[in-house]
Amino acid sequence: MTVRHDELAEFDATRCAALVRAGELAPLELVDAAIDRAEQVDGTLNTIVTEMYDHARETAQAHSGAGIFAGVPFLVKDFLAEVEGVRFTEASAFLGDHVPAEDSELVRRFRAAGLVFIGKTNTPELAIGPTTEPRLFGPTRNPWDTTRTPGGSSGGSAAAVSARIVPMAHGNDAGGSIRIPASCCGLVGLKPSRGRVSLAPHYGDLFSGLVCELGVTRSVRDTAALLDAVAGPAVGDPYFPAPPARSYSNEVERPPGALRIGFSAEAPLGDAIDPECERAVRDAAALCESLGHMVEEARPDYDAEALWAKFTSVLAAGAAWAVADWERRTGRTAGPAHFEPFVWAFAERGRALGAQSYLLAVQDVQRVVRDMSAFFTRFDLWLTPTLGQPPVELGTLVYRGGDPFELRRRCARFSPYTWIGNASGQPAISLPLHWTASGLPVGVHFTARWGEEATLIRLAGQLERARPWADRRPGVCAI
Repeated sequence: MTVRHDELAEFDATRCAALVRAGELAPLELVDAAIDRAEQVDGTLNTIVTEMYDHARETAQAHSGAGIFAGVPFLVKDFLAEVEGVRFTEASAFLGDHVPAEDSELVRRFRAAGLVFIGKTNTPELAIGPTTEPRLFGPTRNPWDTTRTPGGSSGGSAAAVSARIVPMAHGNDAGGSIRIPASCCGLVGLKPSRGRVSLAPHYGDLFSGLVCELGVTRSVRDTAALLDAVAGPAVGDPYFPAPPARSYSNEVERPPGALRIGFSAEAPLGDAIDPECERAVRDAAALCESLGHMVEEARPDYDAEALWAKFTSVLAAGAAWAVADWERRTGRTAGPAHFEPFVWAFAERGRALGAQSYLLAVQDVQRVVRDMSAFFTRFDLWLTPTLGQPPVELGTLVYRGGDPFELRRRCARFSPYTWIGNASGQPAISLPLHWTASGLPVGVHFTARWGEEATLIRLAGQLERARPWADRRPGVCAI
């Protein structure tokens, strides 16, 4: 079998790995093709901030062809996931040219799955924010419209996958940072349940469990297989969900049964929702109903303003912690000149909270989550738009000074739903089921009970078969 490079760009990771295992492709062919695609489009998009091309070719040449993703080229977000011997910045000048001495546990699992790293992707500084426009590296552009954001904080990864540089890439999520860019770039983005993927060795949990790891893909089966590859606790993890009944890959084509789905298109904080986003969710609700699910308009009953206020306090404390953590790890003292104005101002708000206020905020978040959890005794899933707007223009969500919480509220108008799953710890997925008349992707968002990623994957597989998206290509595309 002879496979052209332009054909490889359209293959998902599962198919690429199958061709390697069958002996029809060599890992080096996949890696060389991905590097060629990166060199073709990344000057326009700015997705890769640290190239690992020579290392990738050496790895591919020595690759055994083993692993669920045997020889598949992959990009690692430049946040949390540390690769031994490779510059790690978190898009912050304060980290300088920090080089980790060991792999993160997640990176070890990526390697064990057969993935070959070709580079590190762009992110906002310390991964704070729903757009990828760091001062250190400059903005990543959306391949569907280069004047618009690819989302954040995994925006570099999402833009690269959407533009066909690689079939999938790493992402992490503290308030929507996998699902926001998945929506902006027309991809599948799953945030797993709290504790499903280990944060070892440096962390047990982060921000009282808000942060989760996984990635962005173009197919549901790639998302399922990626979760299979990395899920499960490491030694010493503080908590983890019960293991699944079967592999997530085996759930993709398994019938989901008749699910009870509550849907809503009203933002929890009362902000206006763009008509395209409302149209997307109502159309998805109708599609689900046509597939035999029981669908009705409903939303959890809880104090969204109280949850948002306390959730944002926890994030501010997290920003303060991140600065302190890097001070301790580098042995240097941070100051406002080392960080972007918003990151420093947000961290200052976090420092002003103090330990008591932080723990009270965590307590209050957990109390409100108890209130909203009653919804999931009546419904299997909550369906909403992923975002309140289609991808906005670059610069829209950039800090202009003043109260950092005002920018956080502006970000909440853009992403009114995703942060709720981080507060509750529940798994949630964004699926590319809608495009605007001008060709911008608009994701729809399903949230399930804690530990029930399998429910999301079964439904996502059914929706992908009912309304395929694989043939849609952005304007900037390495084909």
